[in-house]
Amino acid sequence: MTPAAPGRVRVIGGRWRGRRLPVPDLPGLRPTPDRVRETLFNWLAPVIEGAVCLDLFAGSGALGFEAASRGAGRVVMVEENERAVAGIRALAAEWGAAGLGAAGLEVHRAEALAWLRRASGSFDIVFLDPPFQRGLLAPACALLESRGLLVPGGHVYLESEAAVDEATLPAGWEVVRSGKAGEVRYHLARRPTAPPAPA
Repeated sequence: MTPAAPGRVRVIGGRWRGRRLPVPDLPGLRPTPDRVRETLFNWLAPVIEGAVCLDLFAGSGALGFEAASRGAGRVVMVEENERAVAGIRALAAEWGAAGLGAAGLEVHRAEALAWLRRASGSFDIVFLDPPFQRGLLAPACALLESRGLLVPGGHVYLESEAAVDEATLPAGWEVVRSGKAGEVRYHLARRPTAPPAPA
């Protein structure tokens, strides 16, 4: 059983540090805990400045807004739930003038895997924090790899109810950091800088 979502979560660092994001009361919505986000963005500190980021299961938008706050150059957020999308868009409009502006914050209402199948371009950092128990991590990673949506050497954050194993990740991807907080397992994986050698 996942913990109940709090009413608000805060931005941990950067230009919007201390600002609060409302969390809609929606089934399966489970914002990444503050302590986990702080650890994650400490890991990403060397690469977040100017990065192109994708928050694929955006929910409250906590990961995407944290990335923007800490200097990402462009942040794309994808979320299926209409209420959640409305909340993210309202905050993006409210905070945009103090940060990235309209061009740097994009919000799309779409089912995550369907969005990946038609997406173009590439990302330096991808955040994958899907609803638990739905088996979405492996197909999302497979699409990122097969469609070339993650740059060589790019990073993927994965949050789940169980440890990530080799079956979850495409060939050559490497888990470089891992942690556990209560029921949450979280990992930072890296795509290789060159394609894997043929077998």
